[in-house]
Amino acid sequence: MEYLALRPLLSDFVMSMPRGAAIIYPKDAAQILAQADIFPGARVIEAGVGSGALSLWLLRAIGPSGTLTSFERREEFADVAAGNVVGFLGTEPANWRIVTGDLVEELPAVAEPGTVDRVVLDMLAPWECIDVAADALTPGGVLLCYIATVTQLSRVAEAIRESGAFTDPDSSETLVRTWHVEGLAVRPDHRMIGHTGFLLTARRLAPGAILPQVKRRASKTEYGDEDVELWTPGALGERGSASAKTLRRKVRAAQAGAAASLARGGEGTPATPDSPPPSEDRTGAGSAFGADADQ
Repeated sequence: MEYLALRPLLSDFVMSMPRGAAIIYPKDAAQILAQADIFPGARVIEAGVGSGALSLWLLRAIGPSGTLTSFERREEFADVAAGNVVGFLGTEPANWRIVTGDLVEELPAVAEPGTVDRVVLDMLAPWECIDVAADALTPGGVLLCYIATVTQLSRVAEAIRESGAFTDPDSSETLVRTWHVEGLAVRPDHRMIGHTGFLLTARRLAPGAILPQVKRRASKTEYGDEDVELWTPGALGERGSASAKTLRRKVRAAQAGAAASLARGGEGTPATPDSPPPSEDRTGAGSAFGADADQ
């Protein structure tokens, strides 16, 4: 039996790395980088680090001159993410910091008002973080929320509007359909990557700026306490939750991969203890890991 072995792409790695929480798939990560306008040198806040998939994409986009601060409430998820990032990059990036704690409580101590270029929220109740994100963002900065359900999408959109600190939010989802192409047999594949989540973006307004009112057709914009109750985290449940035993196993796997990568001294290549040294330099992810969990 013959095999063809290729160096894994980042999209390959994130689909097979140890997971503590559900990951953001490459199709959504690509749209996040585009819609949030992540650029080299950007100062980015990420909340809900999960397994570190989006952190890897963000680090690659901001380059060595940018900074990424990731917030995660659960320490075991932060450990999995840290192991995965080091396992892929082969080093502890110096411009990345993981803060274990609640974004609302910790962000004011980490970022001065108006000093953040981009805020990316991947969490159950992003509407709880709109005000603190608005304080941290520089005028013109981008807030992007990754959300799984229609009810979450509705509530966070209304929270952004009510804050008066942002432009009117834009929402979208990305569906990917591959095609079978072989000679004259050209047709869509029978399966496709459908809904994984919604992306919602808005721009930070400058202090004192007044957003022009948009004329809309009459629609159902009012909702009562019963509707809000359906949108609470308790009613929605936690996305991608794993058992404590599974999380411990994922942490060990991620840390083992990181240790092997560090021992090899490789950079930019996901490593195993017996993998050969890399033959090309992968520098797009920048540096930095400053992984001092502040809590």
